[in-house]
Amino acid sequence: MRKALRWLLALMVLIGTAGAGGGTAHAEGYGGAQAGAATAAEPGTKDIKDRILAIPGMSLIEEKPVDGYRYFVLNYTQPIDHRHPSKGTFKQRLTLLHKATDRPTVFYTSGYNVSTTPSRSEPTRITDGNQVSLEYRFFTPSRPDPADWSKLDIWQAASDQHRIFKALKRIYGKNWLATGGSKGGMTATYFRRFYPHDMDGTVAYVAPNDVDNREDSAYDTFFEGVSTQECRDDLNAVQREALVRRDEMTERYAKWAKDNGATFNTVGSLDKAYESVVLDFVWAFWQYSSEKDCADVPKPTASTEDLYHYVDTISGFSFYTDQGLEPYTPYYYQAGTELGAPTLQYAHLKGLLRYPGYFTPRAFVPRDIPMKWKNGVMRDVDRWVRHRSERMLFVYGQNDPWGAEPFKVGKGAEDSYVFTAPGANHGANIAGLKEDQKAKATAEVLEWAGVAPAAVQKGEATPEPLAKADSSLDKQENRRELRP
Repeated sequence: MRKALRWLLALMVLIGTAGAGGGTAHAEGYGGAQAGAATAAEPGTKDIKDRILAIPGMSLIEEKPVDGYRYFVLNYTQPIDHRHPSKGTFKQRLTLLHKATDRPTVFYTSGYNVSTTPSRSEPTRITDGNQVSLEYRFFTPSRPDPADWSKLDIWQAASDQHRIFKALKRIYGKNWLATGGSKGGMTATYFRRFYPHDMDGTVAYVAPNDVDNREDSAYDTFFEGVSTQECRDDLNAVQREALVRRDEMTERYAKWAKDNGATFNTVGSLDKAYESVVLDFVWAFWQYSSEKDCADVPKPTASTEDLYHYVDTISGFSFYTDQGLEPYTPYYYQAGTELGAPTLQYAHLKGLLRYPGYFTPRAFVPRDIPMKWKNGVMRDVDRWVRHRSERMLFVYGQNDPWGAEPFKVGKGAEDSYVFTAPGANHGANIAGLKEDQKAKATAEVLEWAGVAPAAVQKGEATPEPLAKADSSLDKQENRRELRP
């Protein structure tokens, strides 16, 4: 019955039935806006570029050569406000890795800027499909001018995806999957919540789920139990020593800032930036490193020069400068208005912090951009995932602090799973799961995409990616995010 319904919904999208992709009253309010794209469905020419550029609002930035694919960097004209599309537009950047129109398509989002270097997400390789990658609204150059920041929210972003899906589905008529990692995994989840019938499946990697922004004890619990006591003690000691030697360390920081033209207007001072970098340290270690790297953690007796270099390597002294923060302003804005952000207790740093309570998203957004917290946004998504989600897979890393508050599936969720990769950090993926979970996850992705081999469907063969590994295309994208 579920497969029959899925087929019917796909047919409704193909014939342009209004509302087929919408899942809420908000979504239905923008039904039919892309009806003019119907001409793009007609294969008037054989060249895929011509068919794509026949979509109203689609324009080509460049085409790049990629073995086995066509690769396009594109702009698509979007409403600034999907509820009021007549009130202005902006150009949103996307890329398209084209395999064939008779292959499934993976809709990838990082939640940040889009990379214009050709790459494949893990589900794209598993399904041997096409990949559409979208730049998140308000990340430059995909930012309206002037920028009305009140139009940066998860529903508007989901509506961007919905509109692009409707336009491209007329060309790529096979199954679609949404995916993304970290903020991109969150983005894929929110897209599915607001437009539950667009995608045939969703694979969300390492997606945080901060349901109650006032209750963050799960993160403290994580840091009390990750890895070994020795490694935890060594990291905490370095973090503490960096604050004990603040004066010596900030002398080096100030010289670096002067030599590199770095400024600190957004955070307020070099000293505040320094404290932010140090507070990042332990979190950043576990986000990007592994237990084997515990052996490289310096002792607190190390020289100030060695200590400075190590903290810089793990946390990055450049990040909390104006130049480092500016590209991430849209992320911090969302963290402080809808997404939430972790808050830790730092018991081992008692008496050493000069700016307690400062380390929040508001501190990293220019003051001329107004921010107002919206209650209940994440709780709504969490409730939907737990009780109404269908064909969703969440993958987390055992040693990733962002997984301390994960998405969960409960009664009412259908064909949805939460798996954790042993020992993995923020780069966790299906390939790193235990063998039984890896096989299950791969089989589900193939099934959702409509390309599961018969032997896999019958349980007679181990599920494997359909495309061969390609080191030039299968590079993992890591994004820095707000850390406490």
